[in-house]
Amino acid sequence: MEAITVRDLLTAVGGTLIGPETSLDRTVSSVDTDSRDIHPGSLFLPLVGERFDGHTYIGSALEAGAAGCLTAREPEHYQEGRFYIKVEDTQRALRDLAFWYKEQFRIPFVGVTGSVGKTTAKDMIASVLSAKYKVLKTEGNFNNNVGLPLTLLRLDRSVQIGVVEMGMDRFGEIDYLGDIVRPEVGVITNIGDAHIERLGSRENIFRAKCELLPHIRPGGLVVLNGDDPMLASLRGRTPVPAVFCGREEGLEYRARRLEGDGDSRILCQMTTPRMDRQVEIPALGEHMIYPALIAAAIGERFGLTQDQIVEGILRFVPTRMRMNLVQRGNGITILDDTYNANPQSMRAAISVLADSRSAWKLAVLGDMFELGPYSPALHTGVGEYLGKRKIDCLVAVGDQARYLAEGAQSAGMTAVYPCADKKAAREILPGLIRPDSTILVKASRGMRMEELVDQLL
Repeated sequence: MEAITVRDLLTAVGGTLIGPETSLDRTVSSVDTDSRDIHPGSLFLPLVGERFDGHTYIGSALEAGAAGCLTAREPEHYQEGRFYIKVEDTQRALRDLAFWYKEQFRIPFVGVTGSVGKTTAKDMIASVLSAKYKVLKTEGNFNNNVGLPLTLLRLDRSVQIGVVEMGMDRFGEIDYLGDIVRPEVGVITNIGDAHIERLGSRENIFRAKCELLPHIRPGGLVVLNGDDPMLASLRGRTPVPAVFCGREEGLEYRARRLEGDGDSRILCQMTTPRMDRQVEIPALGEHMIYPALIAAAIGERFGLTQDQIVEGILRFVPTRMRMNLVQRGNGITILDDTYNANPQSMRAAISVLADSRSAWKLAVLGDMFELGPYSPALHTGVGEYLGKRKIDCLVAVGDQARYLAEGAQSAGMTAVYPCADKKAAREILPGLIRPDSTILVKASRGMRMEELVDQLL
């Protein structure tokens, strides 16, 4: 973050300077929301949630070295040498500060959302654009109404393009985030069942994702998955020009898989308005053609050459716990895809496992959350897909995972081990590991299945 003055802060958040410190020229060069991790000279911004109130920690944050704070409440006492800015709402102030700060740079942004694959698409886009530009991208899970503003506050004068991820689990969130970013390019990767418990239907998920569209800047571009029926229905109906990516004939950006080594890469033939050539994607799964095509479309939008786009795709590295390949020895490969899960991403991961060349294919799968009344049927469907893809063995972990087991057994799988929890899974896993095997581990974030990956390693 570039240094900004107290005067700038007052302008950005519409606040009032209170307390004994009155210097408007004092500067801060970082913003902290966690009092346990204070950078010297930072601005402490206390957030308020259902179970916490950051105002409680203003004193300790200032004592730890913060130069000043925002506050929605009158402090009980003031610390000498620290500044205090009164605002109506600290969450709104974070949003306003991030928007004001971003606008000082006047650089283009790419905003990415979707039910499945938005993090992978974000990472692929950033990798491609980095072949020509200095890129700021969302790190980790900083894709919500706190994380996205904090990402924007990492901007500095060296950055030329920003690539930000936008997550949501209810109406209004993409609208909120889109209004902060106002991207030049918007991306919707697909429409799936993630968060269907709260939103009620895929149609509502579609509507929620489309909240991004009005915030794309005039003259901008929207990049959509042309193989997704709901997104395909937007052709001719978007407020800015749209291009569609996928495998279907007639799409502006199209790819077909040629081959893969079953270990670390796939090769595809990519056709765009400006190139028609073979492209190597350093990841597994045919679904990886979508982030590669999206990144190619955005690369062409920002003037990259064919070689730069191909180079950027080849340098792609996935975020941790998102289909990371780990070799254990004795020909054992672990597919660590434990960051999160929903029915669509489960099927994609199972396809990667099925396409591996190992003699023994073991799926260690746990509960998928936020599926509401649809959960039993959706878990059963994933279990049936395991049988269809001829996976050798399933360890199903958790309460809802029993439906995974039932679906797999109904599809003909015999080596199925339902486990009530990770403790039970730990007891049986050692006896299921064989040489020349590939082991997929995946579930929703709350299951913390990376603990089983650690055991397997």
